[in-house]
Amino acid sequence: MSKPTLLSWSSGKDSAWALHTLQQSDDYELRGLVTTINQQYQRVAMHAVRLELLQRQAEAVGLPLTVLELPWPCSNEDYEAIMEGFVSRAVADGIECMAFGDLFLEDIRDYRIKQLAGTGLEPVFPIWGIPTDVLARKMVDAGLRATISCVDPKQAPASLAGQVFDAAFLDLLPEGIDPCGENGEFHSFAWAGPMFKSSIGLSVGEVVERDGFVFADLLPISG
Repeated sequence: MSKPTLLSWSSGKDSAWALHTLQQSDDYELRGLVTTINQQYQRVAMHAVRLELLQRQAEAVGLPLTVLELPWPCSNEDYEAIMEGFVSRAVADGIECMAFGDLFLEDIRDYRIKQLAGTGLEPVFPIWGIPTDVLARKMVDAGLRATISCVDPKQAPASLAGQVFDAAFLDLLPEGIDPCGENGEFHSFAWAGPMFKSSIGLSVGEVVERDGFVFADLLPISG
């Protein structure tokens, strides 16, 4: 019996590849995507992706989307209270697993395991431990495409904001930057790939620096 599962969905390429991996597994039955957004700005935290684009992703996947609104600023206590309520509802609805697109950051993985301990939800990490240079190429070769929506200029060139995550991007990525941006060098919005029934149209709007990060405003377009 496959286990009813929700996927923590950041809107980025790693979440998209975790989705693709789960779609091919007989062990898990995907029931939906779950995303936290900034309540004030109605955008995905860090990725700064607009809610409308998030909704278009869910439509392209063909799964329901649960949006958890976080206050701004959001204390750790606020965050954990909101997540605790969500987990309780998920368990009551028969969900057995919560999947995450984490790659190699042990502290984040340990935090998720700790927070779900004893709740009735089993944490699942479908793409954990895959070498990121291998994984990045595998994503691109399979047709996954994403646009860089946020860059930490302390770790990576600000000029990456608005660029497309593809083979050319990987070829030109400066040495020392993780190919998947797992250290927080960059964040992305996935808009094409084998996990989607159709690609998502978007354009790159204004690029701004705010709170020490560089953001490319991604705008939904029709078609």
